[in-house]
Amino acid sequence: MNGFYMSQPSNRVFSGVQPTGNLHLGNYLGAIRKFVALQESHDCIYCVVDMHAITVWQDPAELVRNTREVTAAFIASGIDPSKHIVFNQSQVGEHAELAWIFNCVARMGWLNRMTQFKEKAGKDRENASVGLFSYPTLMAADILLYRATHVPVGDDQKQHLELTRDIAQKFNNDFSAQIAGFGHGEQYFPLTEPVIEGPATRVMSLRDGTKKMSKSDPSDLSRINLTDSADDIAKKIRKAKTDPEPLSDSIDALKARPEAENLVGIYAALEDSSKQAVIEQFAGKPFSEFKPALADLAVARLEPINSEMRRLMDHHDHVDAILANGANRAREIASQTMKEVREIVGFLGARAR
Repeated sequence: MNGFYMSQPSNRVFSGVQPTGNLHLGNYLGAIRKFVALQESHDCIYCVVDMHAITVWQDPAELVRNTREVTAAFIASGIDPSKHIVFNQSQVGEHAELAWIFNCVARMGWLNRMTQFKEKAGKDRENASVGLFSYPTLMAADILLYRATHVPVGDDQKQHLELTRDIAQKFNNDFSAQIAGFGHGEQYFPLTEPVIEGPATRVMSLRDGTKKMSKSDPSDLSRINLTDSADDIAKKIRKAKTDPEPLSDSIDALKARPEAENLVGIYAALEDSSKQAVIEQFAGKPFSEFKPALADLAVARLEPINSEMRRLMDHHDHVDAILANGANRAREIASQTMKEVREIVGFLGARAR
């Protein structure tokens, strides 16, 4: 049973972004830029999770375009696909296979507690897709297929990562005797740890500081898209909702002012600084002085990404080749995991496949 055992990686990161259109500043600061930083210290696998995207209906042509756009954003932001793996989920069939096994490991009660399903399904839950309900088991499969040790997640995904850990633990417990035959004790899947850091892990709407920045908000002024021009970025920051008071002189004072706190957090994240440092720089100054400084900073950081994304989208054959190469490299790891999992579970013929 130990003929194809794969050693446990010590610092492998996995994360993904859904290709559902309109990548924005929240996606960049909350996820993509962290992906770039993690390349320096971890073995990284970054996935465009197109299978997750179809839990709600997607126009097929738009899904293709959006998959390329997310990939272009990865590359334009600084992810190196020659050193790390970048691919789209649907090219590696083992994601779906492991998700089915995890459907049989996870408990209905666990999935019923997932708040994101309740939010996305709304009041008409009977009309929601089964895929939307079981989305967290596919997410667990995405991560554990590569036996990732760390996942950079936003606050809204922490519950799903906790479920991933529960599934890993139950699988390890349920099949402990079989796992022991691989010479690795009773711990086959790791209990993946979240990576949550930075001053703006959750970027809020420019029109309502109590709501997360979202591509689904009907107002385009609520978000800064990664495809926005310099003029658009400046206009949106200029029109961002604020209050009449000058900037506070303490972080505690900002907590009662969500729009102000959001803009300070964005500035801090874009400058690789802290909210405290931004407050010390702008305390007592009016927003008429702070907003132009924030607009200049945002344009300086985002315009190069915007330009490179446009160039890559004009050469989508190159983007497609990156995804295909990444899928081949991902499949090498995924197929090894699934050979082991099939044998652990008891599927006849596991070794022969």
